[in-house]
Formats: sequence, structure tokens, C-alpha cells
Amino acid sequence: MEKSDSVRGEAAVSVVLASASPARRKVLQGAGLRPVVRVSHVDEDALLAKLRARAAGSAEQVLALAQAKARAVAGELETSLSPGADTLVVGCDSMLEFHGEVLGKPHNPEVALARVRALSGDCGVLHTGHWVIRLRRDAAEAVAEVGRTESTVVHFADFSEAEARAYVASGEPLEVAGSFTIDGLGGAFISGIEGDPHNVIGISLPLLRKLAGELGIFWPSLWA
Repeated sequence: MEKSDSVRGEAAVSVVLASASPARRKVLQGAGLRPVVRVSHVDEDALLAKLRARAAGSAEQVLALAQAKARAVAGELETSLSPGADTLVVGCDSMLEFHGEVLGKPHNPEVALARVRALSGDCGVLHTGHWVIRLRRDAAEAVAEVGRTESTVVHFADFSEAEARAYVASGEPLEVAGSFTIDGLGGAFISGIEGDPHNVIGISLPLLRKLAGELGIFWPSLWA
């Protein structure tokens, strides 16, 4: 993408996505960014256990996980990824809240099938925590950081037992929050949403632009 003269005048910023999610990477790439992926290896189960022990809500849980991922990756960067450029580290985490229960990744077919059955004809709220850290050029020192959770209501269509079993058998719902995707096979079973569609995929572009702005970053300067 060729940058205009006004964008070229902005300070260069490299983007690091602290997530292994191909869907999040694809959303950023579609928005004109060229993120470098760095996986944090945060012990999510241990952190969640601490958060739930003090009755943290779902929005707080995903924000804390996003913060932990971003900070872990930022701590591993010794220098900026591009000479003379600041680095923006982006951490995210998503969960589906369904009738007061927080649903992360099911990991196995039995749990996934039970969740898919329950969601048929109902709705839930998809929470995605975002944590963004700006690192100083050449030294990888944090200049500032900010975070927020975006929430989107997801309405699920009515579907049959055979459809539920076929979807689970595809393997797609096993490693996604809430056992559904909107950008894959699961999209046919989502009848509507209230809020940002990108947030359901796992990263809200409007919120990310706002957070970047709070860190003094001109969004078009991130376009590759």
C-alpha cells in the first residue's frame, strides 16, 4: 500500500500482535497493518483461577488476560523491530458470556457439543479485552500503555442436532471462545449481532484505533 505524503510525515510504528490467532492477524492485515506475531505463553489457566477466586467479571477477566499477554511479549523485546521506529504491542483475549457463565475455548468435542446445543436459538455477549503498549524506539522501553474491553451481543440461529454434531465434528469450535466463529463455518449459525463484528472475530478495529490514538499514534501511519 502506497502511503500519502501526510502519512509519510508521521513517525513510523511497528505492530506486534501478542496472539497466535490467525483470525486476529487476518483482521489487522485486512485493515492495512502488517503485524509481526509473537506468542506470549502466559499461563492463562493460573491467571484465570486467581481472577475467578476474587469473583472478577468476564469483562475484567479478558482485559487482565490481554494485559498479561501484551506485557509478556513487550518484556521479551530487546529492541524495536524496525530501526528508528516505535513498537505497538497488541494483546487480546475473548470469551463468550452466556446466561452468567463465561465460556472460553471448549478444547474437547463433548464440551463443544453441549455448548453448541445450548446456544441454538439464544444469544450471548462476546467480550474481547484489548491491551496496547507503546515501546520506545531502539530501547523497547514502555512509553505508555492502555486497555479496554469491547462487548458485542451475538444472536444464534436455531439449528438441528445433526447440524450441531456436524459443526463440532469439523473441529472448528474446539479452540475458539464460546465454541463459535463468525468468520468461518460457524458464521451460518449466527443470525445477527449488536456491536462491532470484528470484535466477535477477536479484535475490535474501532477500539484499537481509539487506543492507539490515546497513545499518540496516528492510525493511518500504521498502514503498511
